[in-house]
Amino acid sequence: MAVGADYPIATSLLAEFSPRKWRGPLLGFFVTMWFVGAAVAYIVGEALLHTHDGWRWMLASAALPATIIVLLRLGTPESPRWLLKHGREEEANAVLLKVYGAGATVADLPEEVHENLRVGALIKAGYGKRMAFITIFWTCSIVPLFAVYAFGPKILGALSLTGSLANYGSAFITVMFLVGCLVALFFVDRAGRRPLIIHSFVWAGLALLLLGIFPSAASWIVLVLFAVYAIMIGGTQILQWVYPNELFPTEIRGSAVGLASSLSRIGAAIGTYLVPEALSHIGIGPTMIIAAVVTLIGAGVSVAWAPETRGLTLGESAALGSKTPVRSGATV
Repeated sequence: MAVGADYPIATSLLAEFSPRKWRGPLLGFFVTMWFVGAAVAYIVGEALLHTHDGWRWMLASAALPATIIVLLRLGTPESPRWLLKHGREEEANAVLLKVYGAGATVADLPEEVHENLRVGALIKAGYGKRMAFITIFWTCSIVPLFAVYAFGPKILGALSLTGSLANYGSAFITVMFLVGCLVALFFVDRAGRRPLIIHSFVWAGLALLLLGIFPSAASWIVLVLFAVYAIMIGGTQILQWVYPNELFPTEIRGSAVGLASSLSRIGAAIGTYLVPEALSHIGIGPTMIIAAVVTLIGAGVSVAWAPETRGLTLGESAALGSKTPVRSGATV
């Protein structure tokens, strides 16, 4: 519950304090560090596994990064946008002065929706389509990824990569997930959000489809296809935190991100449960084809609904029906 609450809070603050030029890469880097942490966790877990009561040390070890984060976050300022919307203009100006220096005031904040509406009211006002888009694309992105990540050795074993080769293959795929996020960070502002998410889904889905059609391919082909999937899916991974924070106004940004994350985790949990069942009952080929179909559904939803928010202020990107063009050289 604590980690789940941190997701929307941390990313919302990051989105609000980031200049528009760096907002996409900074939010995407948040996801990239998740894979760094996952890789480190494998190493730490392997080391603790061989100690007495290793499982206890594994659980207790989570307190170390948590303590470091608490100390680093001491003095974190409140959102000036939130303060302003609650009539606390003097406090908002103090935060802007602390973060950006002399001369920064609430007058520099771009306009946003001023009504303090609840999530339900805003959804009825037209934000329901955005919530549906984010929830569906997020679910289609993480269901196959969580399945591949959680059952990597088992999946690779079903594809005839057994023993140490399966473990090394899983480690290789993990590194490729990280590489994919780094590649996506490079393109998120250069190519734009919409082209990035569409291409990411399409090419990742085709890689899974080929794995499903040719489950008996040579080991190196299997690893190459998994690598293509891991790298190409990186675009959808970083946009899981970029889009939700850009498409909703300040008063519901944290709640909207939390709701979308929660709804997507339902699909992820179901997918994680069904993967071993699918491997046992229908085999690796059909399982990979199902994963490909889920991924390509994400592509279709993105083609239909994904907006382009590159270069927009948070107010502009959150506004319904905004057609504001990208403005080169914009910094706030």
